[in-house]
Amino acid sequence: MEFFQRFAIPHPSPAIYASMVAIALVSIGIVVGLTYFKKWGYLWREWLTTVDHKKIGIMYLLSAILMLFRGGADAIMMRAQLATPEAKLLDAQHYNEIFTTHGVVMIIFMAMPFIFAFMNLIVPLQIGARDVAFPRLNALSFWLFFFGAMLFNISFVVGGSPDAGWTSYFPLAGNDFSTSVGTNYYMIAIQISGIGSLMTGINMITTILKMRAPGMKLMQMPMFTWSAFIANVIIVFAFPVLTVALIMGTTDRLFGTNFFTTGNGGMDMLWANFFWVWGHPEVYILILPAFGLYSEIISTFSSRNLYGYKSMVASMVIISLLSFLVWTHHFFTMGQGALTNSIFSITTMAISVPTGVKIFNWLFTMWKGKIRFTVPMLYSIGFIPLFVIGGVTGVMLAMSAADYQYHNTMFLVAHFHNAIIPGVVFAMLAGLTYYWPKFFGFMLNEKIGKSTFWLLSIGFVLAFFPMYITGLDGQARRMYTYSEATGFGPLNMVSFFGAGLMALGFVTIVWNIYYSFKNSPRDIGSDPWDARSLEWATHTPVPVYNFARMPQVNSSEAFWDSKKKGHQLFKGEYQEIHMPNNSGVPFVMSAIFFVAGFSFVFALWVPAVIALIGIFICMGLRSFELDHGYHIHVEEIEETEKKLGGAK
Repeated sequence: MEFFQRFAIPHPSPAIYASMVAIALVSIGIVVGLTYFKKWGYLWREWLTTVDHKKIGIMYLLSAILMLFRGGADAIMMRAQLATPEAKLLDAQHYNEIFTTHGVVMIIFMAMPFIFAFMNLIVPLQIGARDVAFPRLNALSFWLFFFGAMLFNISFVVGGSPDAGWTSYFPLAGNDFSTSVGTNYYMIAIQISGIGSLMTGINMITTILKMRAPGMKLMQMPMFTWSAFIANVIIVFAFPVLTVALIMGTTDRLFGTNFFTTGNGGMDMLWANFFWVWGHPEVYILILPAFGLYSEIISTFSSRNLYGYKSMVASMVIISLLSFLVWTHHFFTMGQGALTNSIFSITTMAISVPTGVKIFNWLFTMWKGKIRFTVPMLYSIGFIPLFVIGGVTGVMLAMSAADYQYHNTMFLVAHFHNAIIPGVVFAMLAGLTYYWPKFFGFMLNEKIGKSTFWLLSIGFVLAFFPMYITGLDGQARRMYTYSEATGFGPLNMVSFFGAGLMALGFVTIVWNIYYSFKNSPRDIGSDPWDARSLEWATHTPVPVYNFARMPQVNSSEAFWDSKKKGHQLFKGEYQEIHMPNNSGVPFVMSAIFFVAGFSFVFALWVPAVIALIGIFICMGLRSFELDHGYHIHVEEIEETEKKLGGAK
C-alpha cells in the first residue's frame, strides 16, 4: 500500500474526484468510439504518424483550443472565489494550485501551441515551400509538447498539482515548502514540452532561410513569416536558459543539490533571474507572431499593402534584442540597487518605442483604405486601443520607484492580461477565423463570430479594468480571499461578471464551428478573402505537396501582383515531387518521454532508466534508418490538380 500512497492526491476534494470520473469516462468513450467506428488504423496512418506540416498544425490548433478551455476553467474558479469577500468556494491550497496551473497552461500549453499552429500551417505556404526543413523533427516537436502537456495535466488527479505559482519561485518551490510531487510535475513536464519548442525554433529558422520560393528575398517575405522567423530566433536563445534552470531545479528537488536553496551555498534569486531571462523574451515569442497575423489581416481587409514594411521588420528586430535586456524589471522590489533598477527601467521603457512604430504602421495601413469589417478585422481593430492601454500601464510599471506601489498587486495582473489577451488571444482568434477556410474548406459564420468578438471585448474590459483600481487600492495578487472591510467586493463582482461574459464568448466559438460545419457552403474557392500572400495561391483543401509547381516570386505580394498586375506566378511543366514518409518513431519516442517524466516525478528509478534507454534506442534507430521518402509522379499531380479545379 505504501507504494500506491505516493500517487494519492494530498488535498482531495469533491471537484477533483468528479474530474477523475470525467477523465475516466471520456477516455473510455474515446476508446470505444475509435473501436466501434474502426478508426484506429486511420488515426495511426493519418495523424499519429504524420509528418505533414498542415496536419501537425491542426493538431497544435486542437490542443491549444483544448488547453484554452482547461485554463479558462481555472480562471472562472479564481474569479468566482474572489467575487465576494471571505468566500469559501476554494480554500487557500486549492486556490494556489489553480492559479499555478492557470498560468502554466495558458502560457506554455495554450499560447505556445497556438503560435506553433499558425507557424506550421502558414509559413511553408507563405514562402512557397512543400514542407518544413525537417518534417520528422517537426512531428517529434509536436508530440513532445503534447505529452508534456498531458503529463502536467494529470497532476491534479495523480499526486497533486503544483502550488508554487506559475513562476515557481524558490525557496517556495523547494522541498521544504512544496512537499508534494506537484512541483516535480512542473519542472519535468515543462522540460519535455520545452525541448519540443526548441526543436521547432531550429526547424522554422532553417525552413525560412533555406526553403523560400525562387526569387523570394528576405525583404520580400510576408510579415507573418518575418515575425515567425524573429520569434524562433528568440526561442533558440531563450529556451536553453529555461532548460538549464529546470534541470537545476529538478536536481535540487530529487537529488538534494543546492542551486536554489537558501543555505549551503545556494541562491534562490538565481532561479528568478534564470526564469525571467527566459520569461520576458517568452512574452515576445508570443506577441511577435501575433503582430504578424495582425499585419496580414489589416493589409487584406484594408485592401492596401502594409505601410512601412522595412520599419515593421526593423521594429521587430529591435524588440527581439531589447527583450533580453529587461528581465530585472520583474523584481525591482527584491533588493538590487538603484543603479541596476535605473538601467532596466530605461530598457523597459525603450522597448515601447518600436512597439509604438508598429501601431502607427497599422493605423496608416488602414488610413484611406477600403476597410471591410469582417470578424478578423474586428479583432485587429479592437486589439489596437486595448493593447495600447496595456502598453501604457507597462510603462507605468517600468518606473522602478513607482513599482513599489504596483508590484504584487492586482494592477500587475490587469496589465499582464491587458497585454496578452488583446495581443495574443485576439490575434489567435482573428487568425483562426481568417485561415479556417483555407484548411477546413468552409468559412465560419460571420454573425456568430461578431457576437463572439463583442462578448470577449466587453467581458475583457469588465473583467480586468476593475483590477487596476483594486490594485492601486492595495489588493494583493495571489491572495485567495479578502475581508469585507477592504471595499474590494463590488469591483471584484464586476470582474467575475466580465469573466462570465468571456466564458460565454469562448462557448460561442465552439457553437460557431459546429454551426458552420453543418451549414456553411463548401464552394468558397481558394481565395475567399481576396488576400495578398502566397498561402492563398494554392488550392482549398491544400494538397499534400502544397504547390504543384514552385511559385516564382519578385515582390513582397506576389499573389496580389498575379491577380492585379498579371505577374505569372507559376511557370514551367510539372515535375516529380519528393515528399517525406510518415513515421511512428516521433510518437513512440515522445510516449517514452512521458513514461520517463512520470517516473522522475515519483522517483521511480527503474522505469526511469528503462525509459531513458528506450529514448536512446529510438534515436539510434533513426540514425541508422535509410528513409529517402517517396515521389509523387507527374500523372498523379495532374490528376490531383484536375480534381481540385485548375493548375497551380
